[in-house]
Amino acid sequence: MNTVSYTRRRSQLEDYFDRTAAETWSRLTSDAPVSRIRATVRAGRGTMRDTLLGWLPPELHGIRVLDAGCGTGALATEAALRGGDVLAVDIAASLLDTARERLPALPGGGRVEFIAGDMLSPVHGRFDYAVAMDSLIHYQLRDTLDALATLAERVNRGILFTFAPRTPLLAVMHAVGRCFPRGDRAPAIEPVAFEKLVRGIERHPGLRDWRIGRTRRVACGFYTSQALELTRA
Repeated sequence: MNTVSYTRRRSQLEDYFDRTAAETWSRLTSDAPVSRIRATVRAGRGTMRDTLLGWLPPELHGIRVLDAGCGTGALATEAALRGGDVLAVDIAASLLDTARERLPALPGGGRVEFIAGDMLSPVHGRFDYAVAMDSLIHYQLRDTLDALATLAERVNRGILFTFAPRTPLLAVMHAVGRCFPRGDRAPAIEPVAFEKLVRGIERHPGLRDWRIGRTRRVACGFYTSQALELTRA
């Protein structure tokens, strides 16, 4: 997928995560002390990561997983510790450096490879599962649906992803967030109503062989995100 809007936003995200906020995100995803704002984001992300991992099979030996937008690698590492063959892709090379430094020994036969680049590239091959935690929330709905369809072409069993639910509370929080110091701001996201997302999935020709499964919203302070499961029909 290479639409102008997708490519433009991907470039903006690369600039933010790889140049502007690499140290901030490395700290956020560690055990280091952070501000109260970031502490709620850290806690929310931890709950969401546990949710998505819980939707994967408990035994991942022989299963290939794509972590699309892996950041500093926490989810990818957990999947590999459960025996998975994980390809972890992110546009921010500096975050991948942190992920490699934090990678523990994997005695259970799992493996993880960290690659800088486009999470949707066909060169990555085929997978049993793809997980996109908070990596599609920055794109317009049209691009999100096309991204899911692109992943669906190369995924055999399931796609687990998150989106920013459109809620009055989230809208207020975003307005308040614009008043924070720039270092406390996250990149702009694209909230979407759950019903509109569902209709888009059901109508997209590239997703006609997929059905909607589990969903869970996680709201923790300044973190709000909703997980959705797609499985092959």
